[in-house]
Amino acid sequence: MLSPEIGHFCLILALVTSVAQIILPTLGVLRADTRLTTTAEGLQIISSIAIFISFASLLYAFIVSDFSVQLVASHSHSLKPMIYKITGSWGNHEGSLLLWIVILGLFGLLFVIREARARLKTLTLIVMGGITLAFLAFSLFTSNPFTRLSPAPLDGRGLNPVLQDIGLALHPPMLYLGYVGLSMAFAIAIAGLIIGQVDKNWARITRFWVVLAWSALTAGIALGSWWAYYELGWGGWWFWDPVENASLMPWLAATALLHSVIVVERREQMVSWTILMAITAFSLSLVGTFIVRSGLLTSVHSFASDPARGIFILFILLGAVGLPLFLYGLRAGKIGRASDYHLLSRETGLILNNYILVVSTFIVLIGTLYPLGLELFTGAKITVGAPYFDAAFNPVMGIGILFMAIGPLLVWRRGLIASARPALYLSAGGALAGIILLLVLSGISVTGIAGIALTLWLGLSIIGDMVFRLRPWQAGMGDRLRLPATQWGMWLAHFGMVIFLTGALASSLFERENIVRVQKGATIPLGTETLVFDGVEARTGPNYVTETALLRLFDKDGQLIDGLYPEKRFYPAERQTTTEAAIRTRLSGDHYAVLGDGDSDTGYTLRLYHKPLVSWIWFGAVMMACGGLIALYRRPNKAVNPLVEAR
Repeated sequence: MLSPEIGHFCLILALVTSVAQIILPTLGVLRADTRLTTTAEGLQIISSIAIFISFASLLYAFIVSDFSVQLVASHSHSLKPMIYKITGSWGNHEGSLLLWIVILGLFGLLFVIREARARLKTLTLIVMGGITLAFLAFSLFTSNPFTRLSPAPLDGRGLNPVLQDIGLALHPPMLYLGYVGLSMAFAIAIAGLIIGQVDKNWARITRFWVVLAWSALTAGIALGSWWAYYELGWGGWWFWDPVENASLMPWLAATALLHSVIVVERREQMVSWTILMAITAFSLSLVGTFIVRSGLLTSVHSFASDPARGIFILFILLGAVGLPLFLYGLRAGKIGRASDYHLLSRETGLILNNYILVVSTFIVLIGTLYPLGLELFTGAKITVGAPYFDAAFNPVMGIGILFMAIGPLLVWRRGLIASARPALYLSAGGALAGIILLLVLSGISVTGIAGIALTLWLGLSIIGDMVFRLRPWQAGMGDRLRLPATQWGMWLAHFGMVIFLTGALASSLFERENIVRVQKGATIPLGTETLVFDGVEARTGPNYVTETALLRLFDKDGQLIDGLYPEKRFYPAERQTTTEAAIRTRLSGDHYAVLGDGDSDTGYTLRLYHKPLVSWIWFGAVMMACGGLIALYRRPNKAVNPLVEAR
């Protein structure tokens, strides 16, 4: 049986192995002793296996409801459905930290299997050993998941009800895949900096981990947004919460890193900048971890409120930023080569893309840390919310979208591809026509019109690029379809951004809302539809009881469309109440209903919304993540396609 003691022992074994993974290969590198350098791979394998066994022990304790383990007693209950017993193992600080370490072990093992460049591989594994050691020490010394309780309680306290949801169960693992993917890019960057050889092969290796991290972060942020939308009952999909921002910042930095590493792979330029972005992206993932676990803020997303843990992470952060930046200062000038490209070139477009993304990241960083710093030093509490980000972040990203349409149409070193001008004319004409139509037919704000015009500009430029490059009206299109996966992945990811922007704009500009207090039998208008309130009834779930509102939705002709049943759930084990929105999802938009306070005598408060195209937000994010994954595929030994080489 996988006892907690076995799990604890395996964590200690992994810690000791990580220490050896740092020391022995380092001595091998210094002494040029291949017997010692090759130990890095074996030690990584041992460390990974020990970590996997440790996590399996924790998972087993949750599955069998072993309440002699403090973590299980605090975050599980015998009546909890099995799926939430399993996911509850990482629905807390200690378990989520162990999950992070598991993914470190998994990626370290995958790196051992995938990569063959001996020197780069050894140095990367040394750095990964240091990262793993830091998080293992954090777990064992401040956040041990295997602490015993004596005497053991008869039952547990249960998991926070808002975390008992499949969306949030998948959200942390997906984010951690992204964060740890960035740690791999960081380790490879540091290894390349030490060697002093950052070339196309280095970029090819790095790009795999960056794309994997970026795709996972995209999916993880989308899952968190989707969960907040339907679970928290606020009716929105993004709230500029500090913890949301903590995941957005590494995503923005990873996007910049992804584009800069492409330049290194194709042209061996922007080398120093790419190394710096790898350090920055991983550092921002640690900043997010520090915010969530330091006790600096209280959020539904945050896991911990122990300042001692925050201090530990702060030291990890200082080490992950300070030492690499010191090394960067010593070595950056010795790598890379002089630039040899024209102002109008693909390189310029990608550099501009990086600058815009870095500025956007800095804006989010200020908006996130300024309130925390102000409270820390003065005691004053302020909130930096949507007005700041609408005024500072959105215009910068609007400029980014403007150039996002042009960048893929540029050629490496100089000029535009042959099809660029027709594609640009098409997109510019479509955007202009859209602006004129909106000015004539609608009362949309200037910023709304600008957002729609930029979305049209981007979408039409992608379509134009595809049409003019594939030329479906000419013979031989089959050959033209055999473009590299990177090209198809780029198109899909960029068009996913168009779908995302369409959903975000439509749901914010055309949303209909009605907040009412009504008695049984009331009719409530919502745009062109109406809802009839048939009262509230009690229902029973697996580990909760509910008050469920009964609503019928009718179209403008009085025809019944569907029923909506929003709930207020009470969880006896946790003694907590949650709000469960009723959502009728269609591609055209969502009908969204939330039951508020009230009783049969005074009536019930209902919040009702119609949100056009809101589901496109998550469809777009899925398309972006899939585009990244498609771009990972490379056909072996293929001839270079001239349609791509020209670019």
